Amino acid sequence: MSDDSVSIDAAETEPATTMLVEVAYALPDQQVILPVLVLANATAEQAIVASGVLRQFPEIDLAQQKIGIFSRIVPLTQPLQPRDRVEIYRPLIADPKAARRERAAHKG
Repeated sequence: MSDDSVSIDAAETEPATTMLVEVAYALPDQQVILPVLVLANATAEQAIVASGVLRQFPEIDLAQQKIGIFSRIVPLTQPLQPRDRVEIYRPLIADPKAARRERAAHKG
């Protein structure tokens, strides 16, 4: 009697314990996207810390700067999904509305 049952690999049935995400930060003249392996239940803040970006750019202040996932603002406590890109945003140096008004005034 032959066994026609399919063997299921344990890795396919158990949830992944780690996942790959990216942490991105950009300056006017430099951009970094750091791949980082985190636990499956990791938060955005945990991925940022694990990436080493805070050591590479000590001017980053997570208490003041906003972060997002794929251009959507999220809290530091946001749980991550595999392949998420956590983005650290720099503070604005000019008020966008004021800059638009100034450009319009120079045009007309």
